[in-house]
Amino acid sequence: MLTTLNTAYSDTRAADLAWALGREPLPALATLDLELQGRKLQLRLLGASHQVLLEEERGLCSETVACIPGSSTPLPLGVAKRVDDWEYEFAARVEELPPGAFAGRAQELLALVSDHPQGLAGVFPGSPHAFTAMLARCHEGQVHWRTWHAYPQDGQLVATRTRVGARVAAHAGAVRA
Repeated sequence: MLTTLNTAYSDTRAADLAWALGREPLPALATLDLELQGRKLQLRLLGASHQVLLEEERGLCSETVACIPGSSTPLPLGVAKRVDDWEYEFAARVEELPPGAFAGRAQELLALVSDHPQGLAGVFPGSPHAFTAMLARCHEGQVHWRTWHAYPQDGQLVATRTRVGARVAAHAGAVRA
């Protein structure tokens, strides 16, 4: 699903993005509710980037990547955490692209996400290449999502990848070396 976001472009630099796990739902400009193999997933586009809410029997997992006033947690390159009964993995990277390559990559990503039944993309007013896009899937019992945050004025594209799955318990009779 592709939408035009009715808001000012507020997170104007990749360096302003912060990461948070476990935040309450923030006001969203657009949402996409999905059910993936019995799990409820909500993709949320914020005026300041994205939030994903995952709910299942084990509880709720909330990821926020956005300009968060007062946040002291910058966007990490990688995180691996146990959260209750969840295994959570997050990775981020910033690509720097020249203007022509940036425009082509932006069009490619928007086409991929907007035509996907588990995708949500929002374009900010003022530039067709200023967008946030999200794509989710379930694979081998784990929920995965990818996001892209575009900053055409700097030629930067922030890509994130997240995987959340059930915590694997140690086998009772396992031999330890």
